[in-house]
Amino acid sequence: MVQTLKEVMSSDVVCCSPDQTLKEAAELMSKHNIGSIPVVDNGRLEGIITDRDITLRSTAKGKDDDKVRVDECMTSNSMISGTPEMDVHEAAQLMSDHQIRRLPVVDNGRVVGIVALGDLATENRYSNEAEAALSGISSSH
Repeated sequence: MVQTLKEVMSSDVVCCSPDQTLKEAAELMSKHNIGSIPVVDNGRLEGIITDRDITLRSTAKGKDDDKVRVDECMTSNSMISGTPEMDVHEAAQLMSDHQIRRLPVVDNGRVVGIVALGDLATENRYSNEAEAALSGISSSH
């Protein structure tokens, strides 16, 4: 029986808003021991900010993370997301195709969860999908 994302996703999702500072986003990441945060505006997914985004798009350029807003560094164009009813195999393929390690799960435009490659890897029956997705993510296009 094929599982859906609803069955494997983390539903306790930490989010931030586009107008928060990078410092605030980094503090949330540190507090919750996570490397990315969906960016929502009025409950709607606008993008995602990662520790890598902060490092490469702000810190490495000498910007002040106390003053730079999340929407200045987040990834937003063609935001990739899944739905709660999406099949786990389809999600793994989507993650591989778009070289992403975390997939926000959206229902009616609202973030309801997030699935990481690790969530797929811990499900023994999906370890092959997780491995294939990681291989696709790690390869250069």
